[in-house]
Amino acid sequence: MTDDHARTGGPEAAGRRPFSRKTLLKAALVALPLPALIGGGTALARDHRPSDGPLPPTPFCDDGDDPTPPQIEGPYFKPASPERASLLEPGTRGTRLTVGGYVFGTGCRPVAHALLDFWQADDSGAYDNTGFRLRGHQYTDARGAFRLTTIVPGLYPGRTRHLHVKVQAPGGPLLTTQLYFPGEPRNTTDPIFDAALLMNVRQAGPAKEATFDFVVDPGGGPHK
Repeated sequence: MTDDHARTGGPEAAGRRPFSRKTLLKAALVALPLPALIGGGTALARDHRPSDGPLPPTPFCDDGDDPTPPQIEGPYFKPASPERASLLEPGTRGTRLTVGGYVFGTGCRPVAHALLDFWQADDSGAYDNTGFRLRGHQYTDARGAFRLTTIVPGLYPGRTRHLHVKVQAPGGPLLTTQLYFPGEPRNTTDPIFDAALLMNVRQAGPAKEATFDFVVDPGGGPHK
């Protein structure tokens, strides 16, 4: 699931959607006195706060949000990546990218301590298959929030620009998927591209900022 902001323009546009229960829940989460995921005054869906105050999490909400679609792992995944929220290292080249968002269960509850394991190509479109460059895992905080600092991945033959990620709620099944960038010419030719996995991306000076919210099966019974 992408962030609740509607995307506009082009064949990938999903159209404007009304505020969902999840949008209001995110507004309630960021109303807490905790640091923002992405600085610089970014206008994100979670920043739209309801005028009548934050809503508490509810055991069920049906606002049309489906689980985040899975995608193939591909040939370049490596287990045992280092735990880190920033994939930048000395000498890392490329356009800086921050990706922030939330992990929700299918009942719209934020999932604390969910695992997110990211890997990607470098600025030249190559994967590090001997070490762990541009690879790392992290866990969501108490609000179900995550923030990744990395670079915009390069292109390589046959694929559009993308990030790989595995997401797992504590005790839940593992989701393997990929995240995409809007406006990429190769989105129309990549055979596995899925518009449901488009991030919201904005320019922030020389860098880019993106948001995406995952919806996963948290396991643990019928009330998710």
